[in-house]
Amino acid sequence: MASLARARTALPRTRKIAPFVRTLQTAADSTQLHQDASHSEPFSVKLHEDSFRGYKTDAPSLDLEVTKDGLLKMYKQMALMRRMEQAADSLYRQKLIRGFCHLTIGQEAISVGMEQALTRQDNIISSYRTHPFAVLRGGTVVSLLGELLGRQCGISKGKGGSMHVFTESFQGGHGIVGAQVPLGAGLAFAAKYQEKPVATYTMYGDGASNQGQVFEAFNMAKLWNLPCVFVCENNKYGMGTSAERSSSNTEYYTRGDKIPGIQANGMDILAVVKAVQHTKDWVVSGNGPILLEFVTYRYGGHSMSDPGTTYRTREEVQRMRSTQDPIRGLQRYLEEWGLASEEELKRFDKDAKAQVDQAVEEAKASPLPEDNELWTDIYNKGSEPSYIRGREREEGHHF
Repeated sequence: MASLARARTALPRTRKIAPFVRTLQTAADSTQLHQDASHSEPFSVKLHEDSFRGYKTDAPSLDLEVTKDGLLKMYKQMALMRRMEQAADSLYRQKLIRGFCHLTIGQEAISVGMEQALTRQDNIISSYRTHPFAVLRGGTVVSLLGELLGRQCGISKGKGGSMHVFTESFQGGHGIVGAQVPLGAGLAFAAKYQEKPVATYTMYGDGASNQGQVFEAFNMAKLWNLPCVFVCENNKYGMGTSAERSSSNTEYYTRGDKIPGIQANGMDILAVVKAVQHTKDWVVSGNGPILLEFVTYRYGGHSMSDPGTTYRTREEVQRMRSTQDPIRGLQRYLEEWGLASEEELKRFDKDAKAQVDQAVEEAKASPLPEDNELWTDIYNKGSEPSYIRGREREEGHHF
């Protein structure tokens, strides 16, 4: 059923952070139309004219088909992912999580929106800010939190930690900055070689965008016309450094030379969905690689060891929270279009908190890995050497 609803969200520009308050302009009969719609019946919305920018290609159209079920599902998933990351923050401060831990609070629209637009056959490979992807693509909140706590129930059996999480549908979770980008190009090469109609989303951050291997992967992907979408999550700050201080060109979607690019508003989940639909169609149709930049924002520091306030002001963070939050933005859509009441959405938030609270207790109750697990999952089964030498003779290990 067609609708005249218009989702208005201005795109955050890369050169400076300015308030871009989300507003909704809805036709007078739009609310009633949506109230009368069945949960699975699609209707059309039109995104804000500043949702996208294109480089050497046309920007995606502003028309998007959605369903009530799909919108509510995305809201619940974003609420759950935020509660999960907030729980990880709390567990880290209690010193129950040790080591590196990079949270995605503020960036939930990207992982949830991408998952909404893709199939499990499509590849996603990323760096270390990836907790939601592991859960959304086959894991559970318990297994993710268990991994952070180093427990047997962990998604990598408690031996990988925050930066090394994988599922059959999610190729990682990689700790070396930018190293996953050529791996993603390899996944795209395999898909093309095997003639599989799937897209590979190879993700990196604005901080990794200047790595040499990123540009090398661009070159090979274009040379071989690979079905690869290179995704830059531009949250405006690297490890304590603003994008403007580290990059001479902060319009990351233009940095592929001959590879076309799209910039999308990563704080609006509907713009994320549309951008992913557009880029998947592009690569599976044989057009070769494309760059996709999501302009987003992280509320916390680069990692748990970074307070996140030495290189930006608290006022800036609060302004982004109050005007650009992706969950609250989708909430406004749902309420304005008559798809959910404020009370229903509060109940979803409460359910998410209860689910995460239970997952925390389950993960904490899981035992630590056994000592002999130190030697497992190191080699592909059947390729192990018969003996590994230790520092001293008695420390050696026989398989």
